[in-house]
Amino acid sequence: MAKKITLIGAGIVGITTATYLRRDGHDVTVVTMHPPGEYCSFGNAGMLNPSGCVPQAMPGVLAKVPGYLTDPLGPLTIRPSYLMKALPWLTRFVLNAKDRQVEHAADALRALIKPTVECYEDLTRQAGCTDLVRRTPYLAVYETEQSFRGDARGWKLRRERGVVTEEVDAARIRELVPQLAPIYARGVLVPDQGVVLNPERLTKALAAQFEKDGGTILKRKVLDIEVGERGAQALRTDAGRMPVETLVVCGGVHSGELAAMLGERVPIEAERGYHVTYSDPGLQLSMPISISEAKAFVTPMEMGVRIAGQAEFAGIYADPNYQRAEVLERHMKRMFPSLHSADKTQWMGRRPAMPDSLPVIGPSVKQSNVHYAFGHGHLGLCGGAPTGRLVADLLAGRKPGIDLAPYRIDRF
Repeated sequence: MAKKITLIGAGIVGITTATYLRRDGHDVTVVTMHPPGEYCSFGNAGMLNPSGCVPQAMPGVLAKVPGYLTDPLGPLTIRPSYLMKALPWLTRFVLNAKDRQVEHAADALRALIKPTVECYEDLTRQAGCTDLVRRTPYLAVYETEQSFRGDARGWKLRRERGVVTEEVDAARIRELVPQLAPIYARGVLVPDQGVVLNPERLTKALAAQFEKDGGTILKRKVLDIEVGERGAQALRTDAGRMPVETLVVCGGVHSGELAAMLGERVPIEAERGYHVTYSDPGLQLSMPISISEAKAFVTPMEMGVRIAGQAEFAGIYADPNYQRAEVLERHMKRMFPSLHSADKTQWMGRRPAMPDSLPVIGPSVKQSNVHYAFGHGHLGLCGGAPTGRLVADLLAGRKPGIDLAPYRIDRF
């Protein structure tokens, strides 16, 4: 039975969810503060990696934090003024770095993202932009044997869940990526992955097709949500009151604020990431590269080459600190001595991160007409389309293809 659905959020999770819901014949209206693809979904690394099932919180992570924070080129920073506010989330994060929870999270992440490439190939066929998704391997590189061994648990988790990998030596790394500086001793080649060559254009193309297929996108800011005996009743927006029948919350990092309006509090944090995109880098990269020491990806895109990474905790609304982007630039110049760096842009985005590395997907516990899809952290693009398909299954009364219990909103 077709429903009248209001969906908050026009990032990649929101737009793919809206697309699948519209395919099922629902009357779908997307409400968004920003034009599609112009917030966090604008600047990610473009990776569609079904291998990305390793949670952020791994055993031993606490011992690494001081080194990360004191290293000028380290991947993590916490603004001193925000430390006390972030501490409860960080504590939960560390508590999730236990063997049993890591195995549980890896199972749930793998189940969610395994079909990501196929999902996006399907969506882009419908939207006429198949050129944006390319199947590709990626290469993870390590400067030292020690750093390679330090990631052994993560590679074991992947292999145990069916991810194919090939360990490579320094000579093979140079063969695969000749322009890479000869500083990497070990590597892992991961086949059967995918990449989006322009994440912003992908989100906009899918949004345009959604509207062409009869969906509606309204640029409005949600100020509050009216709740009554029958659940969510209306959105109060900067353009007036909007009655709702069925509500889906895909608000990215703002989903915590929206869920609180509905009486459900979740431990979500803005894990801010940065990128630098070089439009004329003078590089010919045949595949994306993961740099373990920098916790970053270098991805060839239609705009040039992008390096994306970093984890900064400063809240949603603090101004960007582009020194974090400069750290990525220093890594990039070290990796690629022949890099042309004159024409470049910097960017900061806010990842909606949960302390157990798992998103929230599924029905509200308190409001009978509300569903959630948010909190994907580093896997927003990778998990976006599979999540949208799962939410559409729920609202159509179909049995989802995977067990959604690990993603429930009341798991904390």
